[in-house]
Amino acid sequence: MTTKATPKPYVGGHYAPVADEITAHGLTVHGTLPPELNGRYFRNGHNPRPGHTPTHWFKGSGMVHGLRLGGGRAEWYRNRWIRTPALEGAPYMGADGVPDLAASEAATHVIEHAGRILALQEVNLPYELTPELDTVGAFDFGGKLKTAMTAHPKTDPITGELHFFGYGPFPPYLTYYVADSRGEIVRAEVVDGAGPSLMHDFGLTSHHVVWLDLPVVFNPAERSGIPYRWSDTYVPRIGVMPRSGPPVVTWYEVEPGALLHVANAYEDERGRIVLTGPRYDRGAWEQTWKWWTGAPGYAPQPMTGATPYRWTLDPVTGGATEDLVDDLSAEFPTINEEFTGVPQRFGYSVAFPGPGLDEYAIAKHDHVTGSRELVLMGAGRMPGEAVFVPASGATREDDGYLLTVVSDLVRDSSQLLVLDASAPSGSPVATVELPRRVPSGIHGSWIPDADDSTDTDTPKETSA
Repeated sequence: MTTKATPKPYVGGHYAPVADEITAHGLTVHGTLPPELNGRYFRNGHNPRPGHTPTHWFKGSGMVHGLRLGGGRAEWYRNRWIRTPALEGAPYMGADGVPDLAASEAATHVIEHAGRILALQEVNLPYELTPELDTVGAFDFGGKLKTAMTAHPKTDPITGELHFFGYGPFPPYLTYYVADSRGEIVRAEVVDGAGPSLMHDFGLTSHHVVWLDLPVVFNPAERSGIPYRWSDTYVPRIGVMPRSGPPVVTWYEVEPGALLHVANAYEDERGRIVLTGPRYDRGAWEQTWKWWTGAPGYAPQPMTGATPYRWTLDPVTGGATEDLVDDLSAEFPTINEEFTGVPQRFGYSVAFPGPGLDEYAIAKHDHVTGSRELVLMGAGRMPGEAVFVPASGATREDDGYLLTVVSDLVRDSSQLLVLDASAPSGSPVATVELPRRVPSGIHGSWIPDADDSTDTDTPKETSA
């Protein structure tokens, strides 16, 4: 008797891939699209080819879904696979044992910097796309990028510099890069002292870079295709390195926990480094990993038990304190990126069903009052990462809009929701009907038209 294989969760439900590429024009809009929304919203995610089920969620081929908005209209939607060697089955590791940095799924994030649109996956080179989502090819910053590139670079809102890194399981474990506002790499340095941990993200403050050396580490015994596992013996640390001068890191030991995504990092009024993001304990991480690999007993959600957390690193005492911000299960944190590296009051995230919450939601946290606001999605509906777009002439931190693509299994459809970031649980500002159900994905970006300028001289209200 044969046993039917258990379906993998990342190719079903909200994550069921689409089988083709389409283009649609003149999309239906309910409500009124704000005049600031002149540009493109692109969102990346894993979309395996028809007939192919990868061994891990992260190994599905990259597909970007895009909308062109302008003049109060939703001009088009299109989705395109990113045409890399991996899409055609090329392995990451060559027969000679050398990684092929161009064999990327390119499926984690999509950003714009210095006029280039880049699709990112952290163990590979970026892939450049056109504004219409055609693939240009692998991009190595004119030969200056010698390693893989993180999927979570940070743009300094003052200088326009792009800060990023490459990491790997073998020495040198960590290399730090800075590209100037023109897209030229102006700094590339090996950072000593890091280890073989899964370093998916990092923090950037006004004066420091914050590294995460946490207890999910390289382990060749892991057979899912992503060779990392939780280690009870690895000493978890957060490192703080000055942005100027030699790359010397001060390490702070912290309690065991994993962190995939940094919400923000900044220096407080006492000179301490504050880092925020969703933290996994061992149980939450292992349940989440089971979903990502489709292992028996996987949880019903792709992100299970990550809770908003705050680490405070004190350079005077050399100690670290850790605080639970909320017991809500939440991931994919975002902020108003004009506040990257400085104290910010508001944060946004996707809240997952769990204790006290029966459905998916977008959560807004107020870090001054400690309150939260939930935008409940309703039965069968799952939102994606909420991308913040500032309002024209904004004077407050939350003057702006949240963009999120919703997967609706009941209607077998998707919408782009435009929410008022200052009061997101109110009626949507606008809803754009998409021509198909868009699979739930990972990360995306709002890319304004080059001539769509905002008043950057207007003073902004900062955290009290």
